[in-house]
Amino acid sequence: MRLDQRGDSAHSVVMTGHQDDFSHLDRAGRAMANVARNPRLTVNIVVGAGIAFAWLLLGAMAIRGADVRGSAPGDTLLHGLPQLPLPDFLERFFALCLSPAPLDASIGFRAVALTVMWFLMAIAAMLPSAAPMIRTYCEIADTARIKGEPVVHPLVLVAGYLGVWLAASVLFSALTLSVHTFAASSEIYDPVLGIAGALALLVAGLYQFSGLKEACLKKCRNPFSILFSNWSGKASSVFRLGVVQGIWCFGCCWALMLVMFAVGVMNIFWMALIGVFTLIEKQMTGSLPTRLAGAILLVWAAALLVVSLSVGEIR
Repeated sequence: MRLDQRGDSAHSVVMTGHQDDFSHLDRAGRAMANVARNPRLTVNIVVGAGIAFAWLLLGAMAIRGADVRGSAPGDTLLHGLPQLPLPDFLERFFALCLSPAPLDASIGFRAVALTVMWFLMAIAAMLPSAAPMIRTYCEIADTARIKGEPVVHPLVLVAGYLGVWLAASVLFSALTLSVHTFAASSEIYDPVLGIAGALALLVAGLYQFSGLKEACLKKCRNPFSILFSNWSGKASSVFRLGVVQGIWCFGCCWALMLVMFAVGVMNIFWMALIGVFTLIEKQMTGSLPTRLAGAILLVWAAALLVVSLSVGEIR
């Protein structure tokens, strides 16, 4: 489609015509209409609100978890924060996630609660690192829209991306249940939890040096080539594209999520640290940050394993 001197197509002229005239609406209606017709603004609002909501829930859960765990790193600061009153269903949800025992609920309810908890952690820690990918899609979509081509809303891409992390949350939930089945308590220095945490750190540290990690990281650092070469105006294709991006992200970051088993699953400070490191790792070039983190994780794994085995012998 030929563009005029302003770079607008006939389609974009139509989009600025009478059908987008919201003067008959009140102020709130005009604001909502402007948001609805601006995909980039809409996805920024929805993604930002989702991340904030996830951190809010996880923060409230972490404050309650500080009393349950006792002495996990970072819990000292949480003890002084007030516990806000919450609805009964949230209190029940927190209890299912934080207790090492199944309480009076079935294993199915606890598995669902843990899956939701891990999914919230993925939204809080991993979705911010997907911002460059989402922004790149929006930039390509803007170009396609100017040319009059059909464009799928960016939220479809985000849905595909999060679908991968939802599936991953099911796996992390099963792993959490397996570890707590053999643990005598929820304390971070329980021998079983300590050994499981050391093994998680070992796996995470070794994975930082693997070729698969490097390959996935390269894909995450350059989303344009994948999005542009697989561009489509069909919602199903864009959803699959989001799934592909989610798989690359999972391949890059799954081992880092295992670190939570070493510091306490609901340790919000380490969760934030992992999220920040993931964002930095995807933005920087070179392998220095990745390999440095791997070396730190391996040393940490050895130290935690020694401590856990010593505690086990004393008991």
